[in-house]
This record gives sequence, C-alpha cells and structure tokens, in this order.
Amino acid sequence: MSSPIPAGPDRKASGDGISAATAEKPKALARPAPDKLPAWADYALLPLINVVAAFVVSGLAVLMVGANPLEAVKIMVFGALGYGEGVGFTLFYTTNFIFAGLAVAVAYHSGLFNIGAEGQAYVGGLGATFVALALDHFLPWYATVPIALVAACVFGAAWAFIPAWLQARRGSHIVITTIMFNFLANALMVWLLVNYFIQPGTMDPASRPFTEGASIPKLGGLFSLFGADLGAAPLNLCIFLALIAAVFVYVLIWRTKLGYEMRTVGLNPTAAVYAGISTSRIIIITMLISGALAGLLALNPVIGDQQRLQLNFVNGAGFVGIAVALMGRNHPVGICLAALLFGMLYQGGAELAFDMPQVSREMILVIQGLVILFAGALEHMFRPGLTRAVNMISTPQRRRMVEAGEASR
Repeated sequence: MSSPIPAGPDRKASGDGISAATAEKPKALARPAPDKLPAWADYALLPLINVVAAFVVSGLAVLMVGANPLEAVKIMVFGALGYGEGVGFTLFYTTNFIFAGLAVAVAYHSGLFNIGAEGQAYVGGLGATFVALALDHFLPWYATVPIALVAACVFGAAWAFIPAWLQARRGSHIVITTIMFNFLANALMVWLLVNYFIQPGTMDPASRPFTEGASIPKLGGLFSLFGADLGAAPLNLCIFLALIAAVFVYVLIWRTKLGYEMRTVGLNPTAAVYAGISTSRIIIITMLISGALAGLLALNPVIGDQQRLQLNFVNGAGFVGIAVALMGRNHPVGICLAALLFGMLYQGGAELAFDMPQVSREMILVIQGLVILFAGALEHMFRPGLTRAVNMISTPQRRRMVEAGEASR
C-alpha cells in the first residue's frame, strides 16, 4: 500500500523541491551548447566567413599569376552588377542555380543527397522540347509554355523516380544511383539529338529552332522602363518562376504535414517509423518533387534562351546547385542569396577573363571551385572557433539574464 501524501510542512517541502527544480531549468536552458551556434551565426555569419576565406585564397592565386587581386574583384563586381547586360546575365544564371539548389535542398530535408539534378534537368529539357516541337506552330506561347512546364516537371520527376524506388525498395544508395543516372541522361540526350532531333543536312547536334509559340518572353522591355538596358542578356520570366518555386518549397517543408514527415524522416528515420510514417513513401515523394524542380531548370536555357535543344545546355548548374544548397543552409531564402552569389561569380568571371588576359578561364574556374570548396567540403572548418568565440561573448550576457530572472522571483 502506498504511503499517504505528506501534509503540512512535509508537503510544503515537497512543493519547494519542485519549485527549486523548476528554478534550475532556466539555468540549464541558458547554458550555451558548446558545439552549437546561434541561428544568426549559423545561417549568416558562418557562410559569410566561408565566402571571405574563399576570396582571400583566390586573391592569393590571382596574385601568383601577376595580377592585382583588388582590381580583379573590381572587374568581377562591375561585370556582374555594374551595367544592365551584366545584371541580366547574372540573374539568368541565378535562375538556374535557384532551381538546382531547391532540388538538392528538398531531398536533403528527407535525409537524401540528390546528386542527380544535372541528369534530371537534361531529361526535363527533353520533355519541354517534345511539347515545344509539337505545339509551337499551333498555340501561342502562353498556352505552350505551361504545358512545357508540366512536361519538364513530369520528365524530371520520372527520371528521379527510379533511384528513389531503388533506395526505398532495394536499399540502393541514392548517391550512387543518381550519379549513374547523370551519365545515362547525358548518353540519352546525345542519342536522341544525333538520331532524331538533328536537322537534316547539318552537323550541329541540336533540334530545330522553336517558333514564337514556344518562346518565353524576355524581360528587356520591363527593365527598360527603369532605364536599364539588358542588351543581349537572355533574362526571362523564368526568374519569377524560380522565386515562386522557392516560396513553394518553404511552404511545403515548414507549413505542411508532408513537410513535417519529410523532416522527421530526415532527422530520425527510426522515430519516423514508430510515428507511423512510411519512410519508403516519403523517399519516393521527396525525390519526385526534387526531380520536378530540377526539370524546371531546363525551361530557362532551352525555351527561355536558346529556343532549341542543344548538348550541354545545363552546363554544370545541377552540380553547382549542391554548393548553393549547402551555402544557403537548405533554406529557400539562403538558396536564393547563394544562387545570386554564384550567378555573380559566373558572369563576373567571364568579364574578368575578357578584361584581364593574364587571368585565364581556368583561373576563373579555380576561383569558383574555391568558393564551392569552402561552402561545401570545408564548411565546418571555421565552425569550432566561431562557436567558441560566440559563446565567450554571449555567455556573460546570458548569465546576467539568468541572474536578473532569479532576482525577480
């Protein structure tokens, strides 16, 4: 038989014990975790430090070839943002990187590393091309482009489905299968272009040009209202589609039941199973969404710029999307900002190679590679020191807050 609940002083002592334990809780919560950064430092300060470090190392490389690093930075910034055409090209590249970064980020939230965005974009371009070639003579662009958009999503998602099914049902690692499918997509693209899409009597492995019925309008007229001349920049309406996709991903991941299940599977698959979540279903759905976003990337170069299907139209954007997602912490806002940075690097790098001949195109690739290296592989290099510094600064302030709270009680 259990003992009765103590009365009088004993019960009061018990109550005091509970109050004391509760009083200790703010102290425990206030104690900074030694290996965890505050959100503002993790999502803003650390990526900024990584970028600065990459540019410092890049500056040393530029100095070694006999060029002035400060002058190189000036040329790159002006080439990317200093005049209308440069801004247009920067935003054009940014559009590609947003789609690729979102595709990688969606998969990451479910614990998947989708390295197949490049191949999924290629196959998405095939879907958009089928629609464009079939309908551009019969329908206006505002009817053809939405159908091509759906086709790009469906083809990209279908290409991602097979690695997803193999991961969910057979345990094949998603990294291996998506890498393999990149090569398969490239081979399929070459085979179709050479055997079916190529125009008779030409050596160029490309489809026929699309008519105006399958051409996404450029934004030169819109920018001209603000006094900016985009020149030959192919910036088009896809930039707005990319921003809409970023909003969609935010709502999906953080405001829906499906997004909650995706994050649960990504953080703890075992807990997800105990919660009644089918991990196989989430893996397949996640990769379908990721593949669809990668397929959307194809609209920008295929229908928005080239108005035909060509080899290598993705031009590595699917792989850059991995660095964009890492630097953007897999958050749509961070991805948009990181994509803008890489868009500036691509356009500014082209300007630098033209205006500073001693800095070759290969050196530009080195600079871009260093940014990717520091944003990805070396992302945690500065984390321990930054964590200690932030905790040293914030701990006295937190202690004063706790003491003030205790005094008020």
